[in-house]
Amino acid sequence: MANMKLTNQAQIEGLLFISGDEGITLSDLAKISGFMKPAILAILQELKIKYENDRTSAFVLLESNQTYRLATKPQLANVIKHYFEVPLTVPLTKALLEVLAIVAYRQPITRLEIDDIRGVKSSGSLQKLMVRGLIDTHGRLDAPGRPFLYSTTPAFLNYFGLSNLDELPPLPDQDELDVSDINGDIFLEALQTREKGKEDN
Repeated sequence: MANMKLTNQAQIEGLLFISGDEGITLSDLAKISGFMKPAILAILQELKIKYENDRTSAFVLLESNQTYRLATKPQLANVIKHYFEVPLTVPLTKALLEVLAIVAYRQPITRLEIDDIRGVKSSGSLQKLMVRGLIDTHGRLDAPGRPFLYSTTPAFLNYFGLSNLDELPPLPDQDELDVSDINGDIFLEALQTREKGKEDN
């Protein structure tokens, strides 16, 4: 089983899944998979029909300006809404704080840029932070796929007791910090330091 080669359809499906909310363009699908565009379009049509007709599948395939992404079926809206609402009664986790801090210091920023800084995927954390109202999309980047740009909201300022973004705590050794050295832990430490200072006062 470990050596079983996946079908072309499975490869395209995997790329759709990993591309997350931003989706993936037809050109990028061709570039990454090595398949010809007509073949990819045929596979995408097969997947669309497969999802629509399969009552055991949660997905639908959406397309806009030759950008394709997986989404959940409308019938699951209530279940998914409940999933995102349940954690609202508990404090922010370290992962959520980390993503929130990165957005705060680097906004506007794309999900892929956040992923690069953290080294892991952040789509789930971004969704939860959006449900809490702490971040929101702020336009799209003028680049292939036109990914969403994320920024903090007024609710973020209220959550941390800030009047404006200029009151964000400075990053440690910010003047000597190389961009390549920036990671989620540094962002998180800066916000946590400020929170500890508030508690001590």
